[in-house]
Amino acid sequence: MRPLSLRARLGILYAVLLVCSVVMLGFSSYLNIWQLFVSSRSSHLRAVAKPVIEHWLADTGLAGNVPPHLRLSRADAAVLARDLTSRDAAALVLDSRGRVLAEGRRLPEEPEAPPPEQQYVNRALSGENEVTYRATANGRPMLVLLIPLRPRPGDPKIFGVVQMSTPLTEINRMLFSHGAMLIAVAAIILITGTIAGFWLIGMSLRDLRGLLETCNRISRGDFSTRVSISHRDDEIGQLAHSFNRMLDRLEAAFASQRRFVANAAHELLTPLTGLRGSLEVLMRGAQDDPAAVARLSKGMYQEVRRLIRLCEQLLGMSRLENSSNINTQSLSLTEFFQDFMSDARLLADDQRIVLSPGPYARVSADPDVLRQILLNLLSNALRYSSAEAPVVMGWKLYPDHVEIRVSDRGSGMDPKTLERIFEPFFQGKYPAASGRKGTGLGLALVKSMVEAHGGTIRAESEPGQGTTIFFTIPLSQS
Repeated sequence: MRPLSLRARLGILYAVLLVCSVVMLGFSSYLNIWQLFVSSRSSHLRAVAKPVIEHWLADTGLAGNVPPHLRLSRADAAVLARDLTSRDAAALVLDSRGRVLAEGRRLPEEPEAPPPEQQYVNRALSGENEVTYRATANGRPMLVLLIPLRPRPGDPKIFGVVQMSTPLTEINRMLFSHGAMLIAVAAIILITGTIAGFWLIGMSLRDLRGLLETCNRISRGDFSTRVSISHRDDEIGQLAHSFNRMLDRLEAAFASQRRFVANAAHELLTPLTGLRGSLEVLMRGAQDDPAAVARLSKGMYQEVRRLIRLCEQLLGMSRLENSSNINTQSLSLTEFFQDFMSDARLLADDQRIVLSPGPYARVSADPDVLRQILLNLLSNALRYSSAEAPVVMGWKLYPDHVEIRVSDRGSGMDPKTLERIFEPFFQGKYPAASGRKGTGLGLALVKSMVEAHGGTIRAESEPGQGTTIFFTIPLSQS
C-alpha cells in the first residue's frame, strides 16, 4: 500500500480537527440554547405562579402562622390547582406527605400532569425552592417544577407543594429548528473549510515540491541550481534560504576539493616527472659518467624528499580532521613560550624574533601540535621577511579563549590572495625573501591543527606592510 503524501496527511488532519471543532461547538451551542429555553420557561412559570399563590394564601387565611394541627383541605387545594392550570401548564397540589390533594385539569385541551416523583417532592418538602426536572405524561415530554407552600416567604414550615408542569413540545420544536440550522451551517463550514484547507496546504507545500526538485537535480550533480522562494518569510522561506546557503558552501567545498585534487596531482606529478627524466638519462648510459650519476642521484634524492614531505603533510591534514587524535592538556602560555623561544631562535638563524607576552593564561592544547603550529607560522614569517625586520609573536586574553598572533614585516598580500591562503596547495604570487619554494600545504596544515583544538584562524595583510596570522586556543577549564 502506497503511503499517503504529506499534503494528504495534513489535509486529513486539518479536516478531522475542523470536524471535531465544529461538532464540539455545535453541541455546546445546542446544550446552552436548551438550558436557556428550559431556564426561561421555568422562570416564567414561577413568576406566573407566585402572585396566584400569594392571593390564594390570603383568601384562605393560610398566610402567616399556620397552627400545627391545621392541614391543607382538598377544597382549598382544588381552588389553587384550578387557578394555576391553563392551556400551557398543569398544576397539582400535594400535602405535606407528598400525596396528591387536587388536580387542576378540567378541559381536554389542558395538558395532563405527570405523576409526582417522590424523590423530587421530598427535596421540595425539605425546603429546596428551585426543584426542576423532566418527566413524561402519555408519551409527551414535560418540564416539571416544584414550589413549596409556606405561610410566608422564608418560613421554614412547609405545609404542601405545588407541582407545575408544561409540555416541552414548543421548546423541542425550536431546538429542532436550531439544530437543523446548526447542521446546515456546520456542513457549509466543513465543506468550505476543507476545500480552503486543502488549497492552502497545497499552496504552502508547492514550494517544498520545488525544494524536492532542486534536491533531485543536486543528486544528479547539478550544484548550480538554487531554490527561489524570495516571497516568503515564514519557516519554509527560512528553510529555503538555509538550503541555498548550504548549497553555496557545498559548491565551494566541491570546488575546493576539485582544486585540491588537481593541485595534489600537479604537485606529485612534478617530482615524479623529474625522477622519470633522471632515470631515463641513467638508462641511456649516463651511469658511465660518475659526475652525471652523482648530479642525477642528488636531484632524485631531493625530489624524493619533497615527495615524502608532501605525503607527510597530506597525512597530517587527514589525521587532524578528527580532534580525538590530539592530546590536549592544560598549559601555561608563559612557560610554553619560554621553552619555545629557544627553538624559534635556532630556526631564525640571524633574523630577530620578538616576544610580546600577554596576561597569564592557561590553555587547553596539545603542546607538540601547538609547537608545530607556531613553527610553521614562524617559518613562513621568516621566509617572507627581510633580515632587518623582526618577527613579532604574542597573545591576547579573551573571556573563553586566547588569541595568539605571529606578525612579519614582509611583502604582504592583496585581498584576493588573502582569501585563499589557507587553501591546500595555494601559493601566492609574492616570492619568498629566501627564494625557497614551498608546497602550499603549510597554512592549510596549520588551519587543520588549530581547528582540531576547537579554535579559529584568520589573517590580516596589506601589500608592502607585512602579514599577521591570528589563531585562537580555548582556555583551560581546570
